[in-house]
Amino acid sequence: MYSQEDHDQFDRNLAEMAGMLDGIAPDLAASALDQETALACVIQLLHGPVTLSRSRYTEDRLEEAIRQGVKQYVLLGAGLDTFAFRRPDILKVMQVFEVDHPVTQAMKRARIALAGWDVPPQLHFVPVDFNQESLADALRRSSYNPHTLSLFSWLGVTYYLTREVVYATLKTITRIAPVGSTIIFDYMDADAFIPEKAARRIQLMQHGARRVGEPMKTGFDPQTLADDLNRVGLSLQENLSPSDIEGRYFQGRTDRYHAFEHVHFARATVQ
Repeated sequence: MYSQEDHDQFDRNLAEMAGMLDGIAPDLAASALDQETALACVIQLLHGPVTLSRSRYTEDRLEEAIRQGVKQYVLLGAGLDTFAFRRPDILKVMQVFEVDHPVTQAMKRARIALAGWDVPPQLHFVPVDFNQESLADALRRSSYNPHTLSLFSWLGVTYYLTREVVYATLKTITRIAPVGSTIIFDYMDADAFIPEKAARRIQLMQHGARRVGEPMKTGFDPQTLADDLNRVGLSLQENLSPSDIEGRYFQGRTDRYHAFEHVHFARATVQ
């Protein structure tokens, strides 16, 4: 039940988020913008660019993968992703598996019901508490087919995990997906975790994550990523830098959307 207390907390969260504009763009904040406009600016400058570009990159690669025989799309840490409701054209030829914590999935399914959306039969929810069960076991109890070419999407997650957990998860994927399957993930480079090198936007993002009890932990070296992935059975196919992402998705924009400093997109295949 969505209570008045929930509503009040939501309003407080919005106000706090709008207030972040002071740290991101003091010149804009000084313009005495109303809360709605301030929120839009925060989204454009802090949250929107990385979320939109990584989803666009992944879904573009998915369309290519379909032509190569991929028939399963696995979203790890799916959160509130709406792919299965936005792309009915792709669902005609694809089974979609959303893997996430049971509490998160329960909240999402309640919101889907509240919106009156019908869950398509090609969408499969795979709840998993990684403190109790492995990714491999969770997929095995679903209708996921380990012999069918798949694309795994792992977005907005690696930052919060240790290096060991990231590579253990990638290794698991190589064991449950056939050769030629794809994994796409985003990551921060190591400079993001060095205060004197980290861009202001990244510092603000990390500060916000610490405040809600989910500190960012790990960055990777783009120069050694290919060798690191090779050791867990993956072949790096593409490794986009922030400048690559800017050129591909944000070149010439005038609405404050620009690629995030220190954030990279990687695409690798199971060997």
